[in-house]
Amino acid sequence: MSTPILVTGGTGNIGRHTVPLLRAAGEDVRILTRHPRAAVPGVEYVEGDTARAVGLDRALDGIETVLHLAGGAKGDDVAARNLVAAARNAGVRHLILISVVGADRMPIGYFRMKADAERAVEESGIPWTVLRVAQLHDFATPIVKSLSAMRIAPRALRFETVGVDAVAERLAELALGAPAGRVRDLAGPEVQEIGDMLKAFDRERGRTRRQLPIRIPGAVGRAYRAGDNLADVTAVRAGSTWAEHLAAARTSPAEPTVDAG
Repeated sequence: MSTPILVTGGTGNIGRHTVPLLRAAGEDVRILTRHPRAAVPGVEYVEGDTARAVGLDRALDGIETVLHLAGGAKGDDVAARNLVAAARNAGVRHLILISVVGADRMPIGYFRMKADAERAVEESGIPWTVLRVAQLHDFATPIVKSLSAMRIAPRALRFETVGVDAVAERLAELALGAPAGRVRDLAGPEVQEIGDMLKAFDRERGRTRRQLPIRIPGAVGRAYRAGDNLADVTAVRAGSTWAEHLAAARTSPAEPTVDAG
């Protein structure tokens, strides 16, 4: 009998799409979450918090594979180190981490935090897999909405947003496979200027707005202009386009808040 796969942040946006795929593959799942709920067939919930190192020993008891999806605006590096220490003690045999494209290149705290989390996993002594993913469509939507309201478009700011379904499919595949180290980045099917994303967003709402181009200053601006946030030619490109996401979102309910876990 196989042991469950532990998914941190399994009730968050990506987790809610990934867990059903693991279940469909016949795997039992244990979810570490800050907001536990009653178990359902094949899915057990354990209360805990990776950033505060709470509940990890219980969550990892008898676990061989960990899919670490929990994350937030800050503390991901600390959470990864906490999880690594507990997973090492528990004898985990495969630790999978989701990270962000450009983690080691972008001069932004969030990206540096992700790079630190990667290092914690890679130096853990546990067989590991790291998947860097471009920003989700869901992540880009509030940014585009705010820029549309302000009617500004940062110059040379490009994204290659990807749909959560494509990310979940790849994560499930990796969790069901053997440790693979740093795998090819995953990004959306197209690279788009933010101005074009804004125009598509406004068109979907039946309006046209003039955009004031602005320049992002400093090291961050230089990094974006250089495309340091973008995947290279070896990346896997999959999932829906930005326009397809906007059309689908128009008829779909909003996603609940992500659980950092």
